[in-house]
Amino acid sequence: MAEAVFADLVPRIDKLVASGRRPGLGTILVGDDGASAGYIRMKMAKAEDLGCASPHVHLPADASTADVVAAIRDFNDSDEVDAMLLQHPTPPQVDYEAALFEVDPDKDADGAHPLNMGRLALSMPSPVPCTPAGIEALLDHYEIPVAGRDVCILGRGFTLGRPLALLLSAKRPTANAAVTVVHTGVPDWPRYTKRAEIVVAAAGVPGILQPEHIEPGATVIGAGVRYEGRKLLPDVDERCEEVAGAITPRVGGVGPTTIAMLFRNFVEAAERRASRS
Repeated sequence: MAEAVFADLVPRIDKLVASGRRPGLGTILVGDDGASAGYIRMKMAKAEDLGCASPHVHLPADASTADVVAAIRDFNDSDEVDAMLLQHPTPPQVDYEAALFEVDPDKDADGAHPLNMGRLALSMPSPVPCTPAGIEALLDHYEIPVAGRDVCILGRGFTLGRPLALLLSAKRPTANAAVTVVHTGVPDWPRYTKRAEIVVAAAGVPGILQPEHIEPGATVIGAGVRYEGRKLLPDVDERCEEVAGAITPRVGGVGPTTIAMLFRNFVEAAERRASRS
């Protein structure tokens, strides 16, 4: 699915470059967290591979919220940056939400700005949070019906569970589902996942979804992960594959689709800016 998205984006990027507007994806990293640094390197490499610019700001681990806001404002004002992302998580002394408010909503590659979240809730055009958008596109690509079906999302985070519920319940051919959101604060949450036709694990609790928690034949999307050092620990126990009708792989599932949606948001931002010039 990610390959299909990039196949669509390449000629659009080429058209922008041919018109004299090389798209630029700005990235900001605070500190030296290994996983975060790896994500940034991957995004920069992909941008350059596509012929795009990848301006980057790497702030020290002791950077203040004001330092981060200054970097964001520089990107807001830069004609060379069409979209940007502030890598999450940031060190504890940085107020991530305050910094996020400073991002120009039209340059929000992650679709995480509160204004864009509000637009999503109202079904207005906006950059959409990347992992939820990738999950919707993944289901559509593999022709797994969503409309009218029972979907259960295990996890209510603001970057995944909540926006995904808004997406999949919206009135569109690739959505229009009956969506239930549960979380670890619900003692009997398996009662809801066991009745669902599509289950999305997004709790960030390793191994929380076991085979006995899903209906045989259900579609299972593993979106939640946690890192212990360099080891990736998914929410979905590998034995769920024996029960599910369709399931995302441990590696190479939701991750590539998230990156694809990030670049889709980025290219759409570049096209909007080009149309206004």
